[in-house]
Amino acid sequence: MDVGTTRMTVTSPEQMRDLGRRLAKLLRPGDLVLLTGELGAGKTTLTRGLGEGLGVRGAVTSPTFVIARVHPSLSDGPPLVHVDAYRLGGGLEEMEDLDLDVSLPDSVIAVEWGEGKVEELSEDRLHVVIERTVGAEAEENDVRGVAVIGVGPRWADEDLASLAG
Repeated sequence: MDVGTTRMTVTSPEQMRDLGRRLAKLLRPGDLVLLTGELGAGKTTLTRGLGEGLGVRGAVTSPTFVIARVHPSLSDGPPLVHVDAYRLGGGLEEMEDLDLDVSLPDSVIAVEWGEGKVEELSEDRLHVVIERTVGAEAEENDVRGVAVIGVGPRWADEDLASLAG
């Protein structure tokens, strides 16, 4: 059940990282964030900002070849588990091998390419959809449309509109 959606325009990779940093302020242990968008849309860039905002250790890079990376907190915040489900085709069954359900209560889990694969992990989640804006000027300037969709009771009282900066 969608409980709120915020839409915004992002015009640079730095703005995408900044959106991730702002989003991190809303996150707490047990939160699941699904990131959807085509290759090069900015999913990893946004996750890099999440890592900065959460204050985790290690450079947040695409986990494509290792599938999942855990970034421990440098303070008393939650670790960030960054998953790339692109190469996983089997839905939740394949994801279960990663033990995400074990990590979820204590961590923030960000899953790139997770749509249709990890929703069963939690009735509460944020779904971030990143789309390239069409048109020559938009493509030349790297413009993205971003929708942040709160799903489940956890997000009913959160002010997602504050993410629009």
